[in-house]
Amino acid sequence: MKDDVIISVKDLKTFFYTNNRCNKAVNGVSFDIKKGKTLCVVGESGCGKSVTASSIMQLLPKLSRIENGKITYHSNEGDIRIDQLKKNGAEMRAIRGSDISMIFQDPMTALNPVYSIGFQISENIQYHTRLKKSERKDQSIKLLKEMGIPLPEQRINEYPHQYSGGMRQRAMIAMAMACNPKVLIADEPTTALDVTIQAQIFELMDELKEKHDTAIMLITHDMGVVTELADDVVVMYMGNIVENGTVDDVLRKPSHPYTKALLESIPVLGRGKNQVIEPIKGSTPDPYNRPKGCQFAPRCPYADSSCLVMPDESSINNTHSVRCWHPMEAV
Repeated sequence: MKDDVIISVKDLKTFFYTNNRCNKAVNGVSFDIKKGKTLCVVGESGCGKSVTASSIMQLLPKLSRIENGKITYHSNEGDIRIDQLKKNGAEMRAIRGSDISMIFQDPMTALNPVYSIGFQISENIQYHTRLKKSERKDQSIKLLKEMGIPLPEQRINEYPHQYSGGMRQRAMIAMAMACNPKVLIADEPTTALDVTIQAQIFELMDELKEKHDTAIMLITHDMGVVTELADDVVVMYMGNIVENGTVDDVLRKPSHPYTKALLESIPVLGRGKNQVIEPIKGSTPDPYNRPKGCQFAPRCPYADSSCLVMPDESSINNTHSVRCWHPMEAV
């Protein structure tokens, strides 16, 4: 294992069971999260991005389980198989929030409305450190200050509804960063925020990465964000990774028709109103009634009879791989 890899996911399969039916939400996913680097996971809604993150955090709902694969956390004390730990066991609770933290998609539902922001940040510090009450309060104020929240001494006693959307997200990041985690998983952390606040939050995450050598796994829909922040990119579709590589590999030389289609559906600043924006034809299949073979085949302009069998992953170069029968045609 390379020294810079902190979490390795190998052939992960996470399935959901409802009404005697099985949704293969994540179906054989493999990737590495590296120290001091940002891995961006992109893809349409329902492709398995958040389920992958929840599997790493062991925060899956009751009617789901990890069926297969390994999630290995390469800690300073040795390798820990996260997939084999009890969801709410002492060992998993010690890792969650301390070594591996998560920023959730919607801070209003992730923060508890009946406790003050200061209490919720210091609760995490109390669980994972031995700091006294006054030291925990000072640390919470310091974290809010670092996140750019004005008057942190006063605002620490306020409740989530008294914060704006951007400030709630900053408070969430303060909670996540309270114990200087080695891995930060950010699940679309700026979905509900305006563009200027988005930029500030991403700047903040970049700063944390530089300062603490934190590994970041960022789930996003926004290819602009990927261009700015990513070191490595994973493109997911219907529970599979269809392409992965460095940000240059994937964005400059997309080899999978889905990646190419994603990039073509984004307007480019400066090209004016006459530019052609191509939406991806069709819609994502029913997860309970999936197409045979390649999941993207029904929507793919290059599909033929070979696509009735799921292709294996093939390498384009040392850092770039794709799962497609016709990879070069997409370039």
